[in-house]
Order: sequence, then structure tokens, then C-alpha cells
Amino acid sequence: MTWLTKYNDDRQRLIDAHAYQPASEKDACGVGLVAAIDGQPRREVVELAIRSLKNVAHRGAVDPDGLSGDGAGLMVEAPQAFFAEQVRVIGQALRPGPIAIGQIFLPRTDLGAQDRARAIVETEVLRAGFFIYGWRQTPIDLRVVGSKADATRPEIEQIMLAAPADLAGSDDGEALERELYLVRRRIERAVIAESVPGFYICSLSARSLIYKGMVRAELLDQLYPDLLDPTFEAAYAIFHQRYSTNTFPEWRLAQPFRMLAHNGEINTLKGNLNWMRSHEIRMTAQAFGDHDEDVKPVVQPGGSDSASLDNVFEVLVRAGRPAPMAKALLIPEAWAKDEGIMKPEHRALYAYCNAVMEPWDGPAAICATDGRWIVCGKDRNGLRPLRAMETHDGLLLVGSEAGLAGLADSRIKRRLPIGPGRMIVADLRNGILLDEAEAVDALAADHPYTEWLENMVDLEPLIGPGPEPRAATGEALTRRQIAAGFSREDLD
Repeated sequence: MTWLTKYNDDRQRLIDAHAYQPASEKDACGVGLVAAIDGQPRREVVELAIRSLKNVAHRGAVDPDGLSGDGAGLMVEAPQAFFAEQVRVIGQALRPGPIAIGQIFLPRTDLGAQDRARAIVETEVLRAGFFIYGWRQTPIDLRVVGSKADATRPEIEQIMLAAPADLAGSDDGEALERELYLVRRRIERAVIAESVPGFYICSLSARSLIYKGMVRAELLDQLYPDLLDPTFEAAYAIFHQRYSTNTFPEWRLAQPFRMLAHNGEINTLKGNLNWMRSHEIRMTAQAFGDHDEDVKPVVQPGGSDSASLDNVFEVLVRAGRPAPMAKALLIPEAWAKDEGIMKPEHRALYAYCNAVMEPWDGPAAICATDGRWIVCGKDRNGLRPLRAMETHDGLLLVGSEAGLAGLADSRIKRRLPIGPGRMIVADLRNGILLDEAEAVDALAADHPYTEWLENMVDLEPLIGPGPEPRAATGEALTRRQIAAGFSREDLD
């Protein structure tokens, strides 16, 4: 019996015994980012992010083989100059517009499934009007991959695309990113329908690109030599070191995900998932046109709590909300009992958010981006650290610990606090950095939330609270508890 067979058998045995639930996976991790506030790509951004990632290596576990880890990764701005050269190398002429890159995990040991997966990907991108420059096998160095990580290692390939003519010249790129999102969701649905195992799209975007895997954080740049290329530049890089507290490490569950990296856990996950299923029934968005069904289910099965949060964050952004607003909707401040302290316009903003979306409560700290906005924030518990600083030469550095990048104090312009439920925001398009107070001020000023709330009607005084359900006691209570799966340990 191979290690992988035994691993899968043991995992299934725990699931069958109700001792482990994949849907309840949680992590305790190291997270952070480096960004050029002016939005201009720099090689230093990538190098500082790699250095910072190596300095949170102690936040992840290491397998006895000495190389396999819980998972580490980088999300970088898609390096257009680097991939323009890759397109030229394969003999293609560049077309107008940015290059979209898909980083894709394919089933490594099943060549037939690989071919089916590639065919599905190509079918959907061509159907959407994209031009395929070609496939590129992502360079990797297997010397830094441990035996356990290698046993589950996927085949890693990149597909390089040119946008349809009507999207190639769009000013802000939002329409292109939305179309790529819809294409990815169609691919994922088709792969499930075709029962292709081991398939996962890390990223499919003209703005961002994700490199991740089950390796130690110190070795990620050696695993992916692309990251060491001097021409590989980016305006931002989000890094993450995963520590699986009650989870099985997997390549696809390494972070960052498509929009965010998350440290902590979502303790309201089951309720949040149930509410999302309820919302999906009536969910529609003008941005998706007639393609609402393509994005359902919003939360993809088999993911961790962080992956689920990312799924919802992403659909909010692709439906037209900027990343800072998505953060306010999902991970708001504590506002309901803050009357007299919080600004009225801030209370109105969060009251609106509360009416639209149920909070995803941690403890949690996130670093996220939609390509234009950089967002770093905490949930309202404030129990996961984030240290932020701005340099004199226009860099924003954020991390789970201070000093991760090892910069001299003379480069530091200011340090920015991030309180419970709050966030700092960088607008890369306009070169603006907003501290935690300015970020909420800007959001609250976007719409007349106070005026909107005046039109809300509280229904409870009109219809009453309704009859109180009869509480079960004694033997009836015990029967219900047993039927609901309570154990003697739970009851004690």
C-alpha cells in the first residue's frame, strides 16, 4: 500500500466515523503583502514579498520528510512584460490588450484526464471569444518537493490568452476580469460534470497570478523559478504560509486564493454557508447579465473556511462592488452597540451592510485585492495581528508580524494601526493610501446610506414576534439531541 493510498483511506475512515468534516477545515497562518502604492510594477515588490514569506515560515508545520509543508504561496500582479516574452518564445505575435494567464493544476498521473481537462478549458475560453496563445508548462524544481507533497503533486501548467476585441481595450479591465470569472466557473462546472479528478484553477486573470504549493515557505521561490527571474515584476504581492490546525494539507488549499489570503478561522461558517444557499435562490446581478446560473453555487464544495470566504468575496467584486466594500459587507466593524462613539455615517454604512449580508466572524485577518484596490483588515474580534507600514519611497508592507521584510528604520515613513473590524486601503490606480479612519470615511461617502436607512421599515412591531416554540425537556429533549448527532461528551 502506497503512502497516498493509506492517507486517503485514513481520511475517509475519519469522515465515515464523523471525526473529521472537510467542510469545517480551519487554519492558523502567516499572511501579509507588499504593494507599490503608485501601482507601478517593481522587482523589489516581489523580492520583499518572498523575503517576508520566508520570515513567516515558523507559522507553518513541516512534515518529517523535511520538505513537505502545510502550504505556502504568493499572489502577484500578472507580470505582463514577463509573459509577453513567453508568448514571443512560443512563436506567437502579441495581440492588443493585456495577456490573461491561467495557473492550472491538472491530474498528474492520469494522462487521459489531463487531455479531457485541457479540452474543456480550451472549449470554454474559445467559446467566450478568447484567443489562445498557447500552453506553458510552469517550471518547477522537484528537488525542493518532499515525498508526501510529491505523492499528491498535480501537473502544473499555464494557459496564456488574448482578450476578445470588445474587451481588450476596456479602460478599467473590470469587464475582462468579469468575463474571465464566468469562463472559469463554466470550466469548473464542466469538469465536475465530466468527473475529471484533481483539477483546480489557481487563478485565471489578466490582473493576478498565483504560485502556491505544499512546500515550506522558504522554498517557494526555488519551487517556482519564475519568481527568481529579474524581469518578473509586480505592483503587489500577497504572501501566505498555511498552518493546518485541524485539516489535511492539500495543494489546492494552499493560499492565497483568487482574491484573498486569510489568517484565522470563520467560526460562523455553517450559518454563513446556509445563508448563501438561501441568497442564491434570488441572487441576480446586472453585471452577469443572463449568466447568473454560471456562478452558482457561489461557495464551491470541498473548500476550507478561507476558500469559502474567498468565493463570496469574489462574487461580490465581480458583481460590481469594489474590494473595500466587499470587506465591509463580509467582515464589518462592531457597530450595533457603538452609538455615541462611532460616527453616524459609519453606523449607517454598517447598518446597510448588515441588511445586505450576514457577517463572517473570525477571528480573522485578511489581505485582499481586486487588482485595483489593496485591502488589509481584521474582523471585529481583532484577535489576529496585522502590522502595517508605509515607506518613504511609496511601498505598503503588511504582515502578521512586524519587521518581516527587514527594512531599515530610515525607510519607514509611518506605521499604520488596524483596529478590530477596520481596514487600510490602497488605491493603486490613483496612487492613494487610506488609513483605517479614511477608508471608512470614503466608503460611507460613496452613497447616502443614512437616507436609505430612513426608508427601512421594521416589521417586528407590525407583525409581532410570533408564537414562541415549545421547549423540549426530559426524554423528548434527549431523543432530539440523539437524533441531531449529540454525543455523550457534547451533553456532558
